[in-house]
Amino acid sequence: MSQSIDTFNPFDPTGMFKGIRDSNMDTWSRMMIELVNTNAYAQATGAMLDTWLSNSAPLRKALEAALVQVLANFHLPTRDEVAGLAERLTNIEMRLDDMEGKLDESLRAARETAGSKARSGGKTKSSHGEGQP
Repeated sequence: MSQSIDTFNPFDPTGMFKGIRDSNMDTWSRMMIELVNTNAYAQATGAMLDTWLSNSAPLRKALEAALVQVLANFHLPTRDEVAGLAERLTNIEMRLDDMEGKLDESLRAARETAGSKARSGGKTKSSHGEGQP
């Protein structure tokens, strides 16, 4: 037989504490949901975030400048240099693809021309009537 969670079990010493914990967690959860869904909480959070971002910007810039200097000292590329190189390589790859397409078209046209000459026996008709009896 299964026992309901709400019933008291005298052989479970932690059952009472689990019930108290569960009801406490439900109460805190409802209270925090109500708090977070208020306009005042949103404004306070926004103000703190704005303050943090404006105060951290100079630190982030200084850290970035120091990192660029360290990378230069170790002869390593920066993120911007790697991104620029990736753009250049992508451009080269696209140009190679275009050239490959044009080469394929040229080869196909040359094969068609060679095939039509082979089918006609390699002879071309002259407009002056040469080769006719």
